[in-house]
Amino acid sequence: MKTWDVIIYDTTLRDGTQGDQISFSAEDKLRIARRLDEMGFHYIEGGWPGSNPRDRRFFKMARDVNFANARLTAFGSTKKPDVPPDECRDFQALLEAETPAVTIFGKSWDLHATDILGISLEDNLRSIEDSVRYLKSKGKEVIFDAEHFFDGFKHNSAYAMQTVEAARRGGADMIVLCDTNGGTLTRDAIAAIEKVMTVLPGDHLGIHAHNDCGLAAATTLAAVDCGIRMVHGTVNGYGELGRSAFAHKGGVHVNAITKNPVAYEHIDPELVGNQRRVLVSDLSGKSNIAYKAKEFGINLDEHRGIGKKIVREIKKMENEGYQFDAADGSLSVLIKKAIGEFKEPFTLELFHVIDEKAHETASRSQAMIKITVGDEQEITAAEGNGPVNALDNALRKALIKFYPQVEEMHLVDFKVRILEGSEGTAAKVRVLLESRDNDEAWTTIGVSTNIIEASWYALVDSIQYKLSKEKAPLK
Repeated sequence: MKTWDVIIYDTTLRDGTQGDQISFSAEDKLRIARRLDEMGFHYIEGGWPGSNPRDRRFFKMARDVNFANARLTAFGSTKKPDVPPDECRDFQALLEAETPAVTIFGKSWDLHATDILGISLEDNLRSIEDSVRYLKSKGKEVIFDAEHFFDGFKHNSAYAMQTVEAARRGGADMIVLCDTNGGTLTRDAIAAIEKVMTVLPGDHLGIHAHNDCGLAAATTLAAVDCGIRMVHGTVNGYGELGRSAFAHKGGVHVNAITKNPVAYEHIDPELVGNQRRVLVSDLSGKSNIAYKAKEFGINLDEHRGIGKKIVREIKKMENEGYQFDAADGSLSVLIKKAIGEFKEPFTLELFHVIDEKAHETASRSQAMIKITVGDEQEITAAEGNGPVNALDNALRKALIKFYPQVEEMHLVDFKVRILEGSEGTAAKVRVLLESRDNDEAWTTIGVSTNIIEASWYALVDSIQYKLSKEKAPLK
């Protein structure tokens, strides 16, 4: 082992957020980044500013933070071969993040260049070299993630090596070898690393190992023992592990697996009793929406361009606190509304909720609601063991004469999360409701600074999902 110190590069705020049920607000990210800096991490990868407004907002807030130990890093991809660097939106977002270092990923597996990106191997090499050189010309420290390096080395070692050399010619400060699919055996990773080190010294190399096969720690330690200097990882291993090993959230990933699953899956998930799942978040792209729509039984073929519109709306809402990877019910309703397949079944005129408690008696909640369905108005009231339960009972009681199937459903779980703790009781909250009927369970979401209003949004989505999945005639 070499005598230099190992450099720790944390990817929790970007790679970690691709995990199932993990969602950080920009404020969350800033608090975590401060703690990582206090712990002495050398680099903190803050996110992908070219991907979503939440990450752009994080980097804007981070400009005012003086990190004592860590270099904040913005993440992005190499440019498209036919787009000049000055016109690449992803690059401009990287520069606007104003971080001292940037990390870009490029394809090191020939399959990704030809079958996924649809470009020639030569164009891919030029894109890597030109991207690194451009960012270096802007005074940035450039870290190049050689994505899928080990899979690429296994299938075409000569070309994988050429991608590393292209990044070096461009002037990359550090080249990171990535086991993106997490399926490389440690002994095979060592053989590839030793080959790279015949042309590039270890103090300019890093390792980025995913844990799909449970080998990330072993491969990382072996890489350090070989002389690699930079180590990438997430806190507590957050990311695509365990049940989530075949869950895909990023738009780049989903676009690839729809063309060829092997691009981001080291084996067929069914061989180990798992299954492929596609999640939707502000990291998503059109491919995520198309995949989920098909999963919901929604036909988007006649709605050209609608995917982009839905993605923009989701990114906007996630920046406000929504989390669609945890709320398929709300996502289904959103997509159906976007294509005009589902209209609002009722209009809220007003609701009134009372929660009362006297002395040592248990508190009681009552809700009154007034809605309009078609040309009719309905006013009703109901009690419950809490304000949300009372509101749910009142709403379903008001709707049942118009939509009898609502009586079949009921709430089974209710979760609340405070999104920004520094605001105290005035903080924005996220409400997740799980509902069930005789056939299935589904989850919906609502966000507001008012917990009752957030619950209302989730309740409405829950009922709308019930009506939409049965294609109930709307009054």
